[in-house]
Amino acid sequence: MTIRSVFFGTPSFAVPALEALHSVSTIVGVVCQPDRRAGRGLHSNAPPVKKAALARDLLVHQPERVRTGELERWLLEREADVALVAAYGRILPAAVLSAPRRGCLNLHASILPEYRGAAPIQQALLDGKTETGISLMQMDAGMDTGAVFAVRRCAIPPHMNAGELTDALAALAAAMVADEFLAAVAGKLLAVPQDSAHASAAPPIRKEQLWLDWTRSSVQLLNQVRAFAPTPAAVTRIGQRRLKLLDARLGTSGLSAPPGLVLAAPNARLEVACGSGTLELCRAQVEGGKPQTARELQSGRLLQPGQQLGGTGSEP
Repeated sequence: MTIRSVFFGTPSFAVPALEALHSVSTIVGVVCQPDRRAGRGLHSNAPPVKKAALARDLLVHQPERVRTGELERWLLEREADVALVAAYGRILPAAVLSAPRRGCLNLHASILPEYRGAAPIQQALLDGKTETGISLMQMDAGMDTGAVFAVRRCAIPPHMNAGELTDALAALAAAMVADEFLAAVAGKLLAVPQDSAHASAAPPIRKEQLWLDWTRSSVQLLNQVRAFAPTPAAVTRIGQRRLKLLDARLGTSGLSAPPGLVLAAPNARLEVACGSGTLELCRAQVEGGKPQTARELQSGRLLQPGQQLGGTGSEP
């Protein structure tokens, strides 16, 4: 018997899971957030999941709100056996969670109960983790608190950024859907309750978290750059302009100077003094300009040794 499913998701991270679900079930509806206006012309921009769904002639629903009862009725009309959620971006009420016959399963980008919440990928990088993963869980009324059917783990190499980790986890999530989703729906996988005593939180990213405080260690600052690259990007100030750091490495020159001072390192490299250690600037973007390598920034005299970046605890 073919499983009738509904998929909830919005960003590009969720597209591989949608494609995998399409291969193992009959998708009777796709739910994503509404189109948003973006760019200088404020043109309407459809989310990646909507584009992928329409390319497969799937029915798309984009409710403005999820607590009016309308989404619940829509789900009941679909007569879905189960819903699969992957980065939908909204907290679903109990009535929606129970509308499919088998409820809602979720693909969460962490090894639960670690990093419950909206930003598990960024938080894992901020904390300097060397491993994370995808958890397939039964959704309940809590924030990522449901029992877990399966976990797939993913190593985090030292220089991997959030964009790269997101892509790796998206592929891992798709593999989990292809190999384990139907077994979970059929009750062939044991759902293991989470140990909340070991839970940690990954709340939404705040704008002030993007700003680099050069009095921190080079390791902490590198993790911050990785966590927010390629977008929205960690930022500092160079004079009156903002400087986005898109790629960095731990400095190796052994130089020492006041935090935030740009230093000339061997082989025309640029390093910035930190509270401890230095951070090599590999790729950055001055406000109003385009992304450039450190060598290009020097050639254009946008960034030079002796300049002072930011301050302590710079604010937007």
